[in-house]
Amino acid sequence: MKNVEIEVRSFISPVQYKSLEKKLNRVAKFLKEIKEETVYLERESLRIRRDNSYSYLIFKSGKIHDNFRSEIKIRFERADFEKLRDLFEKLGFNIDVMWFRERKVYDLKGIKVFLDKTKGYGMVVELEKFGTEQNKEKIYDDLKAKLLTLGIKEITPKKEFDKKFKYYKNNWRKILNLKA
Repeated sequence: MKNVEIEVRSFISPVQYKSLEKKLNRVAKFLKEIKEETVYLERESLRIRRDNSYSYLIFKSGKIHDNFRSEIKIRFERADFEKLRDLFEKLGFNIDVMWFRERKVYDLKGIKVFLDKTKGYGMVVELEKFGTEQNKEKIYDDLKAKLLTLGIKEITPKKEFDKKFKYYKNNWRKILNLKA
């Protein structure tokens, strides 16, 4: 079963974002543009997401920014987002962090490519494909090579993502102008 999410990602500048958008519009199939609100519940492995169409309950194994994570995603009606938040709040799960993201989704020969603008966090390009425990390393190497062909010379190191995430996590309410 292909339930291992394999990802490569990199922070990008506004100039790189525009360049990637132009290139992807030529070489990939544009799938959709979505706005997402994501609530990470304690431990960062459990989250609730709402986009233009649906809400989701998502569990990802491992740590945030790992290259390989198994994922379980359950889809709900979009309107169920608040009910899911209320349910987990009543179960004792606190909100760890929230994201507000604009995402453009492309299909590049079976690879999902995401161009993200996350409020208060930055711009990111992410390539994603699902695989198995047996083929995850090969897929990861293929994704890295594909990112290079898109003009991204370096993958942002996990340490840099972790540092930026830690800052965001400690300051997200202030960054997003939300009350505690």
